[in-house]
Amino acid sequence: MKTNRPAWLSMLICEITRTPLRTALGILMLLLITVQSHAQTQGPLDKTVTVTINNEPLKQALDKITAASGIKFTYNETVAKSTVKISINAKNQPLGDVLRKALAPHPFSFTVLDNEVLIKYDAGKVKKQVAADGKYTVSGTIKSKQSGETIIGASIKVTDANAGTSSNEYGFYSLTLPAGDHELSISAMGQKTIMMPISLSGNLKLDIALEDNSQLLQEVTIKAAPAGARDLASPQMGVEHLSIQETKNIPVLLGERDVIKTIQLLPGIKSAGEGSGGFFVRGGATDQNLILLDEAPVYNASHLLGFFSTFNSDAIKNMNIYKGDMPAQYGGRLSSVLDVKMNDGNNQKFGVSGGIGLIAARINAEGPIQKGKSSFLISARRTYADAFLALSKDSVAKKSQLYFYDLNVKANYVLGDKDRLFVSGYFGKDVLKAADIAGINWGNTTATLRWNHIFNSQLFSNTSLIYSNYDYKLNIKQDVNEFNIYSQIRDFNFKEDMQWYAGDKNTISFGVNSIYHTIKPGEISATGNSGIISQSLQNRYALENAAYVTNTWKATDRFTLTYGLRLSAFTILGSGDYYDIDADGNIIGSKHYTPGQEVKTYVNLEPRVAAAFQLNDVSSLKASYARNAQNLHLISNSNSGSPTDKWVASTNIIKPEIADQFSVGYYKDFSEHNYEFTVESYYKRLQNQIDYRNGANVFTNQPIETQLLYGKGRAYGAEFLLKKKTGRLSGWISYTLSKSERMIDGINNNQWYNARQDRTHDIAIVAMYKASDKWTFSANFVYYTGDAVTFPSGKYQVDGVTYYYYTNRNADRMPAYHRLDLGATKQLKKTAKFQSDLTFSLYNAYGNPNAYRIFFRDNKTDASRTEAVRTTLFTFVPSVTYNFKF
Repeated sequence: MKTNRPAWLSMLICEITRTPLRTALGILMLLLITVQSHAQTQGPLDKTVTVTINNEPLKQALDKITAASGIKFTYNETVAKSTVKISINAKNQPLGDVLRKALAPHPFSFTVLDNEVLIKYDAGKVKKQVAADGKYTVSGTIKSKQSGETIIGASIKVTDANAGTSSNEYGFYSLTLPAGDHELSISAMGQKTIMMPISLSGNLKLDIALEDNSQLLQEVTIKAAPAGARDLASPQMGVEHLSIQETKNIPVLLGERDVIKTIQLLPGIKSAGEGSGGFFVRGGATDQNLILLDEAPVYNASHLLGFFSTFNSDAIKNMNIYKGDMPAQYGGRLSSVLDVKMNDGNNQKFGVSGGIGLIAARINAEGPIQKGKSSFLISARRTYADAFLALSKDSVAKKSQLYFYDLNVKANYVLGDKDRLFVSGYFGKDVLKAADIAGINWGNTTATLRWNHIFNSQLFSNTSLIYSNYDYKLNIKQDVNEFNIYSQIRDFNFKEDMQWYAGDKNTISFGVNSIYHTIKPGEISATGNSGIISQSLQNRYALENAAYVTNTWKATDRFTLTYGLRLSAFTILGSGDYYDIDADGNIIGSKHYTPGQEVKTYVNLEPRVAAAFQLNDVSSLKASYARNAQNLHLISNSNSGSPTDKWVASTNIIKPEIADQFSVGYYKDFSEHNYEFTVESYYKRLQNQIDYRNGANVFTNQPIETQLLYGKGRAYGAEFLLKKKTGRLSGWISYTLSKSERMIDGINNNQWYNARQDRTHDIAIVAMYKASDKWTFSANFVYYTGDAVTFPSGKYQVDGVTYYYYTNRNADRMPAYHRLDLGATKQLKKTAKFQSDLTFSLYNAYGNPNAYRIFFRDNKTDASRTEAVRTTLFTFVPSVTYNFKF
């Protein structure tokens, strides 16, 4: 060890070593001086240590060195949680040499801090390291530390390289990186962001638990994209992500949080009208939306004739809606996919939450079956509007029923490091009954069994068995006459989805899907002498198969391309009669098919391609093309839809609907990621569109094909979204400018006409303000062009009865719709074990009498005059709801 000596000391040593005696004395003096100098300058790094460590985590290795040497280390959480493993075999070696050798290949450095040694992360070393021994994969599952829930869409980014990924719908992620040391940044909406150093000398399995972020107010300036920000590098277009937390404060009708009502405040997604649970996406009809709950199709997602949706927010984890440019694993609809995922249930502790409102109450219970390994969820909701009817003085109202209920259940089991099993179900029913006079009830039932399996760090699979059933029953009774109508659509569904993370530039998804459909168009049973004859329309059977493959290729740091193909085959099966029909809708022939016999198979290739070019760190351009085919069709003669609308499958006459959509978009984050601006433009070309003949009868006992006409369509528009994501005041402004038209032979002189869902302008403004820890205020304003409708252009009388006649279809407009909703939430109590709040809302705050329906009648005093009568549903609807959680 070198010792720094003053010049005079060197001269003295030289002088006393000139004679042998002096030499001996000099050596002795030199040794004494050296020992004394060494004793005075020796620090923690000079202390010798004897220790053996074999491939142990950094923190554990440092603890062993402390035990062997007595030298203490200080470090932060990044070092404590590091996955780096080191090996040491030292015998009486200085601690500095031991640490220098052990940490040389890793992104850490050390220095003396008083009498301790400071270990710190060294990003400079990371940038200098060159991986010479290939690439490896880090993979695992990301979940919430508090609840054990897997986290969908968590962002995993590499801070020292332009690389990253996100967790899939089951929380799994996989990221291939060069060998060596890296630092990961893991973030998700509602969770605390963590930084985690890793060392890759082989494939690494790394499960990550994120802590919930209880800090609601972001008062500091953020320097990186916040959790939940839009992925500028992803080619995926036309997608909107919503967490339940985002919907919590938005004011809605009668205080019931509603995910479907919330998505209608986003650009390109339009309400089908007040009192309707349906929605239109980019010019498509309501049946052109695929609605999934834990992968199970939901055919009627509304309660109380559309005033509420079937989705109880307490049971929902998150939701994504794809507006036409849907990934290849989805199919069967033209316009959109609304993919709703239920909570898995808390596997760490038991909890109960719920709420009591003016017309409905709900309760949610969840907890571990085996802590950390399995959990359950039970969530129920019921309205009690019928309880108020019992207070009525009217005898009919007193005996009437008006309610709905729904029940969500789920359980999941961790079977091992590579396997997980999920079982979930939904049960919902609506009952509307006017004493013993008439009634209608309808409901959905779904069940899903899913098995997640991790083959290796790069291959993930999900296997699903799915059951879905939707039915309705209409009952009408008058004196001795009674008749019932029953209809049903039932599916048995098998899905296999695979994700292969094939290196650092390619992610390949592929899979198959097979659905067996049974459709009961209608069964009519009648008693009495009403003249109605009992009959059963023929059941229809079909097998819908599909296979898909898609690849996301990161060509460069700025350019990413996704391309894929879906192959669908829809096979119509017997038994039953299938018809030939002439141009006027008359049956000219038929053929009978035996059970299981193939009637016809439609095969469609559905290519999809999307590209993203990142202009810089805060902006990007995207473009896409997608083709979709649809073989299930909703036959409805109303704009808003009703439970009695008929689902029919493609037949030898009804062909699959086909849509080709082209989209381009620009996306930008600005003001240090506090704001987001997006604009997307689209053009959609449609084939085999369906509409009614003039004067069609929906409830005919003739084949439904006799009432239909077919043609083409087009839809185009531009969507704008400006969103403020942080701070006390947050929210968004969305605007959609669009056009949707149809051209069908036999309608409107074979000219283009407005589709029922055509609206020129649609505006939504949403604002939420966190006034204090106790109070949050919110408001939303909506305005849209009135629906396209057909008003009578004249009338005539026969035997004193007035008949109206119509010319151009959908050539008229309802009045423009607009309203303002206000909301407020008061935090009552919040402790570690219990919290409660009151939610107030005022729907249609300035009482605008929006038109629900307009019908025409003769003036009572002058039959030659016609008057239009407007029906309004809601003005000034206040509500209050008490929510709790413990």
